[in-house]
Amino acid sequence: MESRILYHLKDNAKRYNELRKEMHFITEMPLSLQQQLEKDGLVSRKIYGKKLSVKVNYSLTEFGETLIPVLDAMMNWGKPGYC
Repeated sequence: MESRILYHLKDNAKRYNELRKEMHFITEMPLSLQQQLEKDGLVSRKIYGKKLSVKVNYSLTEFGETLIPVLDAMMNWGKPGYC
């Protein structure tokens, strides 16, 4: 599941709701796995604003970006006719 979150962040930063829309098949519990990705140094979480108008952006860290070739390879491997 974590690799899917990383894949959706590979091209640009996204807000929490954008990730949920793109990953409509997952619940809030698996999406909270982003906390572990943060601890692992793969995902950065930036908070903008104050109390009522808080915006949170998630993006890959420089270390997380090193996984992009692996994520792309996994995506291609899963496509029909790949081999």
